[in-house]
Amino acid sequence: MLSVTGFIFFRQSVRCLSTLSRTPCGPVEFNSKVKSLTCLYGKVENLTCYRFKSQESKAQLFQLKAATLVRSPKKKSSPSLNNKNLLMVEAFSTAEEYRFSDLYDVLSKKTDLVEVKISDDLADDVISFKLNKGNDVAKPSTMYIFRDGATVFWNFDPTEIKNTLQLLRAFEIKSYPDDLVHEENEQMQFAYTDVKSKISRNTIQLIDNEDPPLCQYTFSNALALSVKLSIWESSLDYYVDSIKFISSDIRDGKKIKLTQDEVFRKTGELFSLRHQINLSSDLLDTPDFYWDRQELENLFIQTCSYLNTLKRTKVMNDKLNHCLELMNLLESHLSDKHHVRLEWMVIILIMCEVVFEIIHYYERLVEEEEHK
Repeated sequence: MLSVTGFIFFRQSVRCLSTLSRTPCGPVEFNSKVKSLTCLYGKVENLTCYRFKSQESKAQLFQLKAATLVRSPKKKSSPSLNNKNLLMVEAFSTAEEYRFSDLYDVLSKKTDLVEVKISDDLADDVISFKLNKGNDVAKPSTMYIFRDGATVFWNFDPTEIKNTLQLLRAFEIKSYPDDLVHEENEQMQFAYTDVKSKISRNTIQLIDNEDPPLCQYTFSNALALSVKLSIWESSLDYYVDSIKFISSDIRDGKKIKLTQDEVFRKTGELFSLRHQINLSSDLLDTPDFYWDRQELENLFIQTCSYLNTLKRTKVMNDKLNHCLELMNLLESHLSDKHHVRLEWMVIILIMCEVVFEIIHYYERLVEEEEHK
């Protein structure tokens, strides 16, 4: 008598076992402790485990019914303020870049903003301003605006965030849609402390009255990178959705619906995204600013680890490689079809020439017969 464990998964009955088996999610493994089915890029969530006995079977039976495959979370869930001492920090990425000099000129002239000096080494990359709240200096509201289109708000209420984002619109280069900006934001709780700055229990512990606020800048830098990566993840998801029909058409032997020019443009989109992730950002390496500031570097690495930045970047590069392989396959296929078409054109031209030569030869024979 062997104990056989059957697993029936429910919640949003969307996909059956055959759908799951066709999903290119990598090797699958079962973890009985956490009751989840994990794979390379995702996991099956919300399992209910039932145990039963069978006298006929001698192996474990896995019955997957209505399984839902979801992507691994790219960031922590949005926090809720359940303590009056906790404040909120929010990060948004609204564009590919800001017109920095023009933006600084406008913000520096506003009477309700006070500039915060961070470091001369960062003058070309980030500017920071604090809201002028008069006597309420115990809980200051500070924002960090990065040249690459990300903004981090510390202790801003929703109205102040909305007004600031509207102000930034006039200085954006290649703006992102509003829905995407608010969907792919980052939120964390933070509280002031008299000891070392760190992340503890999903909360940022920020040292109070630091001048210059290098620790706050370090947290902001990591959050800005994470929210920028979220925008790129969303762009890649949209790209994958736009080409998902190609694999099915190739499998079913259908005609490829893309032209060579379209494939070339889509390949260019992939290389542009890869360039932004790997060359134009600090996702794969620690920024130079932290090289001679060991404590800040450790804090930056800790925050990036909390936000899964490196892991998400690796997953994105793996997806990009897969998409590039598919585009290269399409380019090769379309190129071969073009070569075959040219070869047939040459063959047809040669056949036409042969036919004309035969006609001319026949005409010459007829003329010779007439002369005789």
